[in-house]
Amino acid sequence: MSREAALTLDYSTAGVAVREDLRDAHRYLLEHIATPGAWWTGGQRVAIAAEARHSLSCDLCRRRKAALAPSHATGEHDSLGAVSVTLVEAIHRIRTDPGRLSRSWFDRIAAAGVTDGEYVELVGVVTLAAGLDFFARALGIAPFTLPEPRAGAASHYRPPAAKAGTAWVPMIACEDATGAEADLYEGLPFVPNIVRALSLVPSEVKALQRSSAAHYFPVKDIIDPTVRRTLDRMQIELIAARVSALNQCFY
Repeated sequence: MSREAALTLDYSTAGVAVREDLRDAHRYLLEHIATPGAWWTGGQRVAIAAEARHSLSCDLCRRRKAALAPSHATGEHDSLGAVSVTLVEAIHRIRTDPGRLSRSWFDRIAAAGVTDGEYVELVGVVTLAAGLDFFARALGIAPFTLPEPRAGAASHYRPPAAKAGTAWVPMIACEDATGAEADLYEGLPFVPNIVRALSLVPSEVKALQRSSAAHYFPVKDIIDPTVRRTLDRMQIELIAARVSALNQCFY
């Protein structure tokens, strides 16, 4: 039995039934977080996810969030101490105040030694972990326990098709998704930029697609206004738009 299949998650206090595809997705995403990636080891990825969760109790982040501009609140982050000061700043800002990230802030993170690939993978881990935590919070259950990290080294794989453009980091265009990345966008002629934004680290794109398929829609169905689940499409989009606004999503 694989570690993913053996991972037990407790939904017993939720008060509602949780679909099996959601349970499967949650197990997959937790194991994905704990698995060595392109630029971070499994231990580093779990530490990133734990720091993202810890950021919610950070006093500096709370004061920055309340300030007119993040620079108006000074001090040091409350940290678990498992990652560098630069990574703590990146993780906490991405998790607690994403709507006010700027190119100048990103450039400072890069100047401190964080590569574009490391940054993209960090964004992937932080956002996927946040999605799991939001799901648990919505059901009124305890956050899922982060699994023990898998052993192994980061692959340092950088897709040759990723190109610089208008984004802060290189991305893979749909027409360039060939070779090892031929299945990256499932053969679709168009994918949202929010998916392409992680394409410098293809494994994070695939994890995001898995999360989307369970919690929202498969990427291929997003542009189809007739697709529905228990709620109709208008109800789903109303909730999605409201949640995105509350979370200060760029889009």
